[in-house]
Amino acid sequence: MSIIRNSKAIYINLIIIFLIFILDRLTKIYIIYLDKINSGSEIYLSKYVNIYLIWNEGIAFGLFSLDEKNLYNYLTIFIFIIVLLILFWIIKSKGIQKYALLMIFGGALGNLYDRIFYRAVPDFIDLHINNFHWFIFNIADIFITSGVFLMILSEFIVKGRHEKI
Repeated sequence: MSIIRNSKAIYINLIIIFLIFILDRLTKIYIIYLDKINSGSEIYLSKYVNIYLIWNEGIAFGLFSLDEKNLYNYLTIFIFIIVLLILFWIIKSKGIQKYALLMIFGGALGNLYDRIFYRAVPDFIDLHINNFHWFIFNIADIFITSGVFLMILSEFIVKGRHEKI
């Protein structure tokens, strides 16, 4: 019975990762298509959200954007190693931490895919209030950020349980 339960959990984990990856890919493909037919112009959605495609060669929120090819390649290899570490942590984790890591892993796979095949990550969600704009991001970034938030939250919950004992 334990083997069936473990294989079921593995399938659920793979489905979560796959759905995050596919959602990220489909939105990026669609936004790239919209950008081409609209000649790169910004798409107004609401008073606070626009769609505006940028190609991010750095890491989260455009940090460490690099012009030099070798530094870009080293950064991509470093990100690949981090993704492998996350996979290892997924195997070792359980509960909410496992689901948080699955979210991070699914999003990281989406962005790593783009780094390898496009040499940049398409970011397109532009949140703003008047002239203040947050960093432009994508669906993978939402899952990565949500997963990190869940990890932090779960640490507080676990720490709180241990302090009560």
